[in-house]
Amino acid sequence: MVEHRFSTTTLPSVHTSSDDDSHFDYFYDTPGSMPGTLNIEADASPPVIVLIDYNEALATRLEVETPEDCIPYLDTESVSWVDVKGLGSEDVLRRLGNVFNLHPLVLEDIVNVPQRPKIEDYDDQLLVIARMVTLKSSGNGFISEQVSLILGRHYLLTVQEEPEYDCFGPIRERIRTGKGNIRKQGADYLAYSLLDSIIDGFFPVLEEYGEQIEALENEVVESPSRQTLEKIHTVKRELLGLRRAIWPQRDAINALIRDGSDLISPDVHIYLRDCYDHAIQVLDMVETYRELAASLMDVYLSSVSNKMNEIMKLLTVISSIFIPLTFIAGIYGMNFNTEKSPVNMPELNWYWGYPLVMVLMALIGVSMLFLFWRRGWFENFSTVSAKSSTAEQKQLHSSMRR
Repeated sequence: MVEHRFSTTTLPSVHTSSDDDSHFDYFYDTPGSMPGTLNIEADASPPVIVLIDYNEALATRLEVETPEDCIPYLDTESVSWVDVKGLGSEDVLRRLGNVFNLHPLVLEDIVNVPQRPKIEDYDDQLLVIARMVTLKSSGNGFISEQVSLILGRHYLLTVQEEPEYDCFGPIRERIRTGKGNIRKQGADYLAYSLLDSIIDGFFPVLEEYGEQIEALENEVVESPSRQTLEKIHTVKRELLGLRRAIWPQRDAINALIRDGSDLISPDVHIYLRDCYDHAIQVLDMVETYRELAASLMDVYLSSVSNKMNEIMKLLTVISSIFIPLTFIAGIYGMNFNTEKSPVNMPELNWYWGYPLVMVLMALIGVSMLFLFWRRGWFENFSTVSAKSSTAEQKQLHSSMRR
């Protein structure tokens, strides 16, 4: 009989805000600073350490008070997952570095966020820096945070920048219930599972941006406005942030597959190839959506220009009709004296002169309207079919999902 022990300690919920500029700026050291210097932000959340120790028969979860409490679990044959959420205490982080014998530069990469996603091999440890994205609760934009993974022989240390947001819930549930192979595998398989979960976390975010682009496409075609231009610019900027997150992540996974590591077994190496394939798919979707967003900007400019052309065409038609009418009215406004000469505008003395001129002017106006209609000047050549454009967009989305 397999025994499962899993505590239900509730983690504190901390709400944090994310600055959009963090999607583009990586951390850099102050010129002349000493290597291994830790720079902790003033609003960083205090770290919470959760340890999950498991083997094929048993799984235990507990919150530890100090990093030193993890030491008894690191030398066992079971897999120990130490999850640190928050970077708000330099003392705790340095003690954590002592417990896991982390190189000062490794601790610096973990604490000084954001770092560019990368993988570094330290013989008995493997450092993986990744970017994890989740949608904001408002649905507008996404939150990007750094996740550091330090893989050892029988343990995995993860350090998360934000304590509230992660996509590791299904993995914790699989460990708790013993579903799948995760309890039968080592720490390298756990590292793969977390990395694969991080990559797959991009897909819900990209689906949201696909819907936004589809809505913007209809808005650009039907009723473009200044707000539409601002929305397109925001989407382009946020997609660029996603690209900066997934591009180096893909390269890092590829480097790990190519170079290998003594800490990664051949079986897990095969799983990493699937993870790399997902990263390529995410990158392809990001590039496609960026191209669609760029084309939306062109469509917006064309729509605004076409709307102006339609206005100018209407004004031109009205002016063309009134030009001959104004000419006739101008002739009969010259006020020549008909008593001085019989050729001085004799029609002014006609009994039906005024009705005849009005009928003539009406006939001229109707004839010109008919002529413009026969030439097709009233057709709107600049109209784009929103339904067909939306259908093409949906077909593109479905093909990308396949």
